[in-house]
Formats: sequence, C-alpha cells, structure tokens
Amino acid sequence: MKIAIYGQYYHSSTHESIEILLDVLSHKSIEVCIENDFFNIIKHESKQPSKLEDFETFETLDETYELLISIGGDGTILRAITYVSDLSIPIVGINTGRLGFLATIQTNQIEAAITDIIKGNYKISERTLLCVETQPENKDLIEINFALNEIAVSRKNTTSMITVETHLNTEYLTSYWADGLIISTPTGSTGYSLSCGGPVITPEADSFVLTPIAPHNLNARPLVIPDNTKIQLKVDGREEHYLISLDSRIATLHNSTIVTIRKANFKIKMVELLQESFIDTLRKKMLWGEDKRN
Repeated sequence: MKIAIYGQYYHSSTHESIEILLDVLSHKSIEVCIENDFFNIIKHESKQPSKLEDFETFETLDETYELLISIGGDGTILRAITYVSDLSIPIVGINTGRLGFLATIQTNQIEAAITDIIKGNYKISERTLLCVETQPENKDLIEINFALNEIAVSRKNTTSMITVETHLNTEYLTSYWADGLIISTPTGSTGYSLSCGGPVITPEADSFVLTPIAPHNLNARPLVIPDNTKIQLKVDGREEHYLISLDSRIATLHNSTIVTIRKANFKIKMVELLQESFIDTLRKKMLWGEDKRN
C-alpha cells in the first residue's frame, strides 16, 4: 500500500497528531510519502527529525497512491484536492482545526482509525465538485479550475455592492444586488453558504445551491437547483474588477468576463470510518439536540 501525507502547518495544535501518525505508520509495512514542503516543515520543527528517515517525499501524485491523509482542518483538505484532482485517490482527514465536517478523525482516534483504514474497514463518500470556465480565459483558472466546496464571486476593493446577472441553462434568473454570490456543492453547504443563510444539503444529493452574500434586494433567497444545471454569471459594479474564489483560491476578473459554472466530470472520494455518518457528524458539529429539554 502506498500512502501520501499532506499538511500545511506544524504548530501546537498539529504537533501531537503528526507525531502519532508518523509513529503509527512507521510500524506498518507500507510505503509512505510526505508532501515535500510539509516534510521540510516537519523536519525543521520536530524534536525528533530522525523519525522522518523512513519516509519519502512527493511533489505531485499519480495512480500508484491508494490513500491521501490530510492533517489539519477542512481547509487543508480543500488544498489537498488540488493534488488529487481526477486521480480518484481516497482522502481521509485528521482534524486539528475547528469544526471539521470533512476532517473528522480526532487525535485520540488516529491509531485505531489508520489501522482500520489499512485493513480496508472503511466506506467511501463520493463528493461532487464544481468547475469554472471564463470568457475570455483567465490564466489562473485554467489548470486548477475546480472546487469541492464552492465557487463565489464578490466585490473587490470597494464597499459598494455588485450586480450579479445570473442565467440557469441560458434562462435568465435574476440580477443579485449584493456583496457577491456563492454557488455551493452539497459538501460546501456547511461552509460559507451556511454562514450566509444557505441550507444544509446531504452529500449524496444531486443539487447545488445559489446563496447571495448580503443581498440588497431583500426578497433574494438561497435557491437549490439540480446539479446538471449550467450557471452563467455576468458581474457589474462601480469597479472594473471583481473577485472569484474557488474554495481558498482567488483570482481577479474584469467585469467584461462571462463566468460559466457546471458540475465537474470527476468526483472526490472521502474516506469515512464504518461507524461514521454525515448525519452523526452534522448533529455533533452543529450541536443539534444540546438543548437540555432534549
């Protein structure tokens, strides 16, 4: 078995998890490779750099990898998918962040969870992605033009709202007067979209949601649409440019740009332990049922 490890930081909240994970993997008969930049961070910060002697590094992934382990929060997983892309490598997240809807394995579960996964005792949750095209093309959005959580357009350097003219399958929907507009997958429905009043959507639903950001037209509400819908956006505002974000990656577009968003032609495979479920995670993370009357 060949496993990749990806992370972004080595600090107080990740130190213990990294040390436990490396110790567990060093006692398994598997090939383990650590992302090159993360390897150098660990080597510089770790009090026991000799532990790294058994591990190789990688800069890109290929089909020989059977699993990617992400150490961090959900944001780290969003970065990890840019390495996995359409390779169908399952991803499992060790949570050293806050909520952790994607990264669900806690530090005290690492040894048991990794042992179960290596034995094949897990299930796969396939997650739909969004992809974007722009006319004219933007060089920052050609190679990595997909997002697991959401694609959002928003105002740039002004306090003035923007107008987002929105078409669904070439049919005019409306023009949102707002700070921006979020197009979210079911996976992203518990992220930025939720904080802007969007609904929670279960991962297996074949839907996207359009959620306006601080809309001035007060009757604008989040809209759930089929995930085979082609979404076309045209932005206007007092500035000549606006921002587009794909998960945590941001680019600047001119107001003349036409943005087309649709479902990507591949999915991301998230590893779930057999005792896990989205409903259970949702209930715990959202503190549903914490009312003492329950």
